[in-house]
Amino acid sequence: SELKQIIDLCLEQEDCYIITDEIYEHMTYPDNNGTPRNHLLIPKVFPEAAHRTLVCNSLGKSASATGWRLGWCLHPPALSSFYRGVHDQLVAMAPHPMQYASLAYLNLPTEYFRETLSTRYIHRIRKLADALKSIGFGVILPEGSYYLFANFESVEELKGLSPKDAAMYLLQEVGVAPVPGDNFYGKSADGNKYLRFAACRSDTDIDNAIVRLKEKLHPVIDNVN
Repeated sequence: SELKQIIDLCLEQEDCYIITDEIYEHMTYPDNNGTPRNHLLIPKVFPEAAHRTLVCNSLGKSASATGWRLGWCLHPPALSSFYRGVHDQLVAMAPHPMQYASLAYLNLPTEYFRETLSTRYIHRIRKLADALKSIGFGVILPEGSYYLFANFESVEELKGLSPKDAAMYLLQEVGVAPVPGDNFYGKSADGNKYLRFAACRSDTDIDNAIVRLKEKLHPVIDNVN
């Protein structure tokens, strides 16, 4: 697997570490056949790499509290002094009320993490995906999280635009704000035809966005003689 290749590559080096972002660990969705997708935590699945892995997480997404910027990092004991030194220079402390709120969150029943979060956004994701497909976007349903990465090449009003211009067109002319897809790539041009949409808003907000999208955007119609 790709993950195993990354593990092997890291372990081949003397000073290479893996830093993971587990913020969506409880938001994984079944495949098209209904088979569950299980989140893979590197230190558990590949214990031989535990001493090279820093596991980062946050309650920003799962607790719908992105503005709090509260999270944690599990790191190898050998890195403790170094990590604490860096942390001390970057962070003072989390505000006191948010510490109590975080404690309440972490004490929620196990069912919230295993059942509620794994189904919370599926309906909204599929509803938005279907709407985007109907007006020409190319959409693949995500395996986790609540984002849709959509190809806009076949949307009449957006064809030929850069991701930034396409995003600005949607913001100014349609009233829907996506994120340019090339923001998620370095030097690669693979994101040049994509926009990212978030399905984490309320059903009402998503329904309103769908109405606006369908009113203002249309699929490219190929002229066939």
